[in-house]
Amino acid sequence: MKCSDPSYFFASLLPSRTAAVTAGLALCLCGALAACGSSAPLFLSDGRPTTQVQCTGTFASCEQQASVHCNGAFQTVNRSSDSGMLTLLYACQKK
Repeated sequence: MKCSDPSYFFASLLPSRTAAVTAGLALCLCGALAACGSSAPLFLSDGRPTTQVQCTGTFASCEQQASVHCNGAFQTVNRSSDSGMLTLLYACQKK
């Protein structure tokens, strides 16, 4: 191995291939957990599951999707808009 070879540099940082694989898996796991931290709650405090839909145009199209999914009755938990993409977080009403 030559010093100019990039693999030489990385090999010198990690004592073995197993350590490199372990370090890579640890980084992936940290990234996955970081993504989970900003997600919406899966259930409301009363136990109802939440669902998130995205749409463009108006919130009426998001609400129509929620209405179909919930057979008409749903509760809006949150609405947001980012660069023209609308997001609706909702929970179906208890039957």
